[in-house]
Amino acid sequence: MTRERDEQFMRAALNEAKKALGQTSPNPAVGAILAIDDRIVARGHHREAGRDHAEIECLRDFGARVPGRATLYVTLEPCSTAGRTAPCTDAIIKTGIKNVVVGATDVNPCHSGKGIKQLRNAGVKVREGILVDECARLNEAFNKWIVSGRPFVIAKCGMSLDGRLTRPPDEPGWITDRLARHHARELRARVDAVLVGADTVRVDNPRLTVRGLRQARQPWRVVLTRSGKLPGHGHLFSDRFASRTLIYRGKSFATVLKNLGKRDVTSVLIEGGGEVLGQALDARLIDKVQLYLGPILSGGSVIAFPGRGAENTANALRLRCVSYRRIGQSVCIAGYPEALSPK
Repeated sequence: MTRERDEQFMRAALNEAKKALGQTSPNPAVGAILAIDDRIVARGHHREAGRDHAEIECLRDFGARVPGRATLYVTLEPCSTAGRTAPCTDAIIKTGIKNVVVGATDVNPCHSGKGIKQLRNAGVKVREGILVDECARLNEAFNKWIVSGRPFVIAKCGMSLDGRLTRPPDEPGWITDRLARHHARELRARVDAVLVGADTVRVDNPRLTVRGLRQARQPWRVVLTRSGKLPGHGHLFSDRFASRTLIYRGKSFATVLKNLGKRDVTSVLIEGGGEVLGQALDARLIDKVQLYLGPILSGGSVIAFPGRGAENTANALRLRCVSYRRIGQSVCIAGYPEALSPK
């Protein structure tokens, strides 16, 4: 079996895993495929916490005795301990599978490498590290939460070419076009919580719901406020998802993230306004930036990322792994902040 073929099958497993993005938290998204004689014969993915893991679903999809020449591909190291479900390593060993290919290893220090070790001790040949970066990035939020206890933070906004979140007061309307806004709602459907500041609630009365998408879970809606003065009639407090709204009064951003992590929130999407985005930037608590740049110079009053700013260029936040994608008439720019070099 060549590495090229391994990567081909692992991409198929990744596509399986992506089917449940946004549905499995606080578990990771995982995909698996079974190959025999260079042909995929079964597929599976983890659908939600508490249900069978990808490996088990894949083996059930095959529905027959697995021949020794078969190879199981899984995007994440099989679990070796009992949780909501039984250990996957036990089920794999029981089938008699002799070849397993793993994408990323478990980042949990208590579990990392143990599943692979158990399989090898049982005589299973394990190849690991196939498309490891892609497999790890698929669960970047879970990985951060499981290691640090804090959710992965995505700063998202639709902004004008002059860095504004709004149009002039007498010209209400969107900065970005319909296609870009739909793309942003897809991102909302993949996170555990959406966070806004009190001013956004007072001025925009947002719903922060997932709509127009199938099988999407409604994320928690988090509001940061200093005074606690919020409109009781607002959508966040009166609609059918009111019980999914959390209010934090006078809490630092870091404290809020720590509390959300204890609630099994693995990912947070900051949706506004500018003050909250600026606070997160100043505190260096942003893990990913996703900006939708509209083709307009608005001159609006709300700046996208206000705050203290960097003391000098050397301390400015720079992005790595930057991507640019045109969506309708807007451009989506995404990237990951680099860590500051120690002085």
